[in-house]
Amino acid sequence: MCSVEGKGKKGGIKMGVMKGGGGGERLEKLKNSRMKLWMIRATTSVLLWTCIVQLTALGETWGPRALKGWPSCFSHQDSSVFVVEDKVSSVSARVLPPKRVYKNNGYLMVSCNGGLNQMRAAICDMVTIARYLNVTLIVPELDKTSFWADPSEFQDIFDGDHFIASLRDEVRVLKELPPRLKRRVEMGMVYSMPPISWSDISYYQNQILPLIRKYKVVHLNRTDTRLANNGQPLDIQKLRCRVNFSALRFTSQIEELGKQVSKLLRQNGPFIVLHLRYEMDMLAFSGCTQGCNNEEVEELTRMRYAYPWWKEKIINSDLKRKDGLCPLTPEETALILRALDIDNNYQIYIAAGEIYGGERRMASLAAAYPKLVRKETLLEPSDLSFFQNHSSQMAALDYLVSLESDIFIPTYDGNMAKVVEGHRRFLGFKQTILLDRVLLVDLIDQYNSGSLSWDEFSNAVKESHKSRKGQPTKRLVIPDRPKEEDYFYANPEECLQPSYGQLSST
Repeated sequence: MCSVEGKGKKGGIKMGVMKGGGGGERLEKLKNSRMKLWMIRATTSVLLWTCIVQLTALGETWGPRALKGWPSCFSHQDSSVFVVEDKVSSVSARVLPPKRVYKNNGYLMVSCNGGLNQMRAAICDMVTIARYLNVTLIVPELDKTSFWADPSEFQDIFDGDHFIASLRDEVRVLKELPPRLKRRVEMGMVYSMPPISWSDISYYQNQILPLIRKYKVVHLNRTDTRLANNGQPLDIQKLRCRVNFSALRFTSQIEELGKQVSKLLRQNGPFIVLHLRYEMDMLAFSGCTQGCNNEEVEELTRMRYAYPWWKEKIINSDLKRKDGLCPLTPEETALILRALDIDNNYQIYIAAGEIYGGERRMASLAAAYPKLVRKETLLEPSDLSFFQNHSSQMAALDYLVSLESDIFIPTYDGNMAKVVEGHRRFLGFKQTILLDRVLLVDLIDQYNSGSLSWDEFSNAVKESHKSRKGQPTKRLVIPDRPKEEDYFYANPEECLQPSYGQLSST
């Protein structure tokens, strides 16, 4: 009995051991299956992340607009809308160029000075300089301390994302410095300087680049006319054009309003843009007071003395006018337009700020050309409310309308006149009447004194301006006198369609 129980116990023990061994095998199988499941999940995750990375890279190459039409589980729109959007975006979207890979020599910060078009040309120069120094450009800072006191940032006027993306195959552009360097700059630890005006690219390579390598960041605190008009490599001149005509695009809000104004004008027939540079700042700076009363002369003089960076204080207005250094007055402009046989049924859009002297000074021009219009008369106040106290944004609007006009006539060869002239040449040599003020002032004085009849006066004006309508010409080069030679941005001949053989000499 006992032996049987003992055997039973032994058997039970044996059976128990056998049962225990079977459970171990199943546990091992369970562990293996869990491991396989974990491996599958891990592999799937790696594959998914790889796809995401590849799609991101693809998106950078094609541009974000190419991916906008893809259906998303986070969107509640109908898929048919995406198909339409994708078709529309595929027409306008362009393939972005691949990023240029280069060893970064440091960072270039720039603070532009002057009005919109002076800053525009300066930005083109600074991009070009950054490219040929192999440095990273920080999005330029715009002037907020000049006469206009416009608080606009770069992205308030220009499409910043387009600016950065469209230049990626030439130069790296960042919206701000990397954090460590940004903190140093905020603490005032930055090398700041004004570069020498009208310098060749070799000046920047030999003088500025070593400073950037030494300090990592260099700040150029003046940017107007800092790159020479002539004698630069062709690639440099072409890049200046590319920035000006392609990379510097205004914000969508400004672009759309510009199209709206041009459409309103075009509905009523052909139109002329008259850049009537007869504003208070221009007259105070230049000292030109033709037609002003004593009170106005005193007011302009006080303003000139109030701005220390306007270096010339004592000015002979009559002599300056005879030298062609004054803008034409509204009264003189009316005479010239009539002498040129400009049809008085044409609409004339005044691209300017507030005309000094107001209606009193505009009376003769309005009488001769009753279809005078301004953006303020074409648009509702609500359309322009956003632009109030933002003179550079207002100037951007005038710039766009000037490009679209049938004829562009500036009464003074300031920065807007020159940059628009060059842009209209680029658009197919659209007619721009470049007034010879030295000659015209003399003719006007002769006509007013009775020395010339109207027919004699008109014929002389027309004859003298036959070849001053924006036709293809070569830039006038004056070695060692860059201020007196033709401005690159007024006639970027290296970027225009006709060959050099077709260009006439000025």
